[in-house]
Amino acid sequence: MTDQLAPIVFTPRTVSLPRRARALMIQGTSSDVGKSMLVAGLCRAYTRRGLVVRPFKAQNMSNNAAVVRDADAPAEARGEIGRAQALQARACRVPASIHMNPVLLKPQTNIGSQVVLRGRVLGNCPARIYHQMRHGLMPAVVDSYERLAAEADLVLVEGAGSGAELYLRNSDITNMHLAETLDLPVVVLGDLDRGGTMAAIVGTHALLSSTDRARVAGYLVNKFRGDFSLFEPACEIISERTGWPFLGVLRWFEQADRLPAEDSLALERPATGGAGGLKVAVPHLSRIANFDDLDPLGAEPGVSVRWVHPGHPIPRDSDVIVLPGSKATRSDLDVLRREGWDLDILAHVRGGGRVVGLCAGFQMLGRVVRDPTGIEGPPGETPGLGLLDIETEIGGEKRLIEIDMLDHASGERVTGYEMHMGRTTGPGLARPWLLLDDGSGAPPRPEGAVSRCGRVTGAYVHGLFGADGFRARWLDRVGAQAAALDFEARTEAAIEALADHVEANLDLDALLALAR
Repeated sequence: MTDQLAPIVFTPRTVSLPRRARALMIQGTSSDVGKSMLVAGLCRAYTRRGLVVRPFKAQNMSNNAAVVRDADAPAEARGEIGRAQALQARACRVPASIHMNPVLLKPQTNIGSQVVLRGRVLGNCPARIYHQMRHGLMPAVVDSYERLAAEADLVLVEGAGSGAELYLRNSDITNMHLAETLDLPVVVLGDLDRGGTMAAIVGTHALLSSTDRARVAGYLVNKFRGDFSLFEPACEIISERTGWPFLGVLRWFEQADRLPAEDSLALERPATGGAGGLKVAVPHLSRIANFDDLDPLGAEPGVSVRWVHPGHPIPRDSDVIVLPGSKATRSDLDVLRREGWDLDILAHVRGGGRVVGLCAGFQMLGRVVRDPTGIEGPPGETPGLGLLDIETEIGGEKRLIEIDMLDHASGERVTGYEMHMGRTTGPGLARPWLLLDDGSGAPPRPEGAVSRCGRVTGAYVHGLFGADGFRARWLDRVGAQAAALDFEARTEAAIEALADHVEANLDLDALLALAR
């Protein structure tokens, strides 16, 4: 991984935009306390009240990303932002924008990430270098925020991790330093499901400076189950110790698993879908990316999606093995071999089973993956699984495109996106999985590959199982029955249910009054 980034640039404005919006920032006591979900619920709830709402997260660290086309960019330009901000934009009923998440970090190793600024890749950077230079990103962060604030009534700002990490305060661009720069009121969110909530909130107060403490307008408690009266004495103690008012409790939201997750911690939950029917196994790779590709399959009652974690073999009764996306293809090929999953996959194919590779998973199915310039790690090459007659070289410009096309191979509409830097070649591409027609009159574009036996397939398209007709046709081909499932409607209903849940649990008028 290189230690250098491209020069930090962003498009300056010639005229300062008036700041129209009020704003409120949600910070957590730690990661995975539910900040993203809460902001999404608030976005839809306030939008339903007639407000123009925009989400904003200055810096996000996630390998689950979305491709967006921005209004102030050329028509052919695409960028990428965190999946959570794309969901929040949907909750606001507006197209997602690169300004909603101006800095995206995509972890590639234990000590470094790909850095994406305003939707475009700057380069790869070890954490120690990034922490030294990220203050240089603040002008772009502030500019993106002000663009949103000029067009909205309310901007809901999401912090990252914990806002009380004092060792990061001086270089912070997403928590208290950002709140100070933009003069944002802060609400602290704690998570009762993980325990230690009282210590987490009181500890946050103890670590913050007096100036940062004064910026906190109160605290919320999230993910509560049971009789809240038992926890009320704890809230009294928290308020007494901190001086912060208790702003409410958000009870456990049962439909959370119907919304795309951003953190791979969500994959620790049990198998999704029906108990019987088609059994789909998915190895949990170390740098797994865009794992919400599997959500539509998991939503099918007749499909069971089982995430296989390190230390466990791929179940022998699996009907289909899916190799998901990854931010480090060669590294995760090594993980497959270290866990013995490569042998499980090869035995599965020999026994008549099916394998699907999505993006990096598609690359892994080939003969070799090369990374001559060290984009994803040390330069070199790694043998693939050899199930498709293709080979991949990592390099070139990142391909970011949205897809909404007719697939002539299946006769169904395909929707999704491509997000990758690899270029794949080889005889196997002469047997494409998809034939995509964009309606322009040009010949259909072949995409992906199918093995000679017809049981191994792969493509670069993320999200293709989200198209109901294509998913139903694929399930029929592998011997399963699709339900009458409208996946987009299911997701939209979950967003509405989340907004209802937020409305029922919190005083939205009081929260709005805190915004300034």
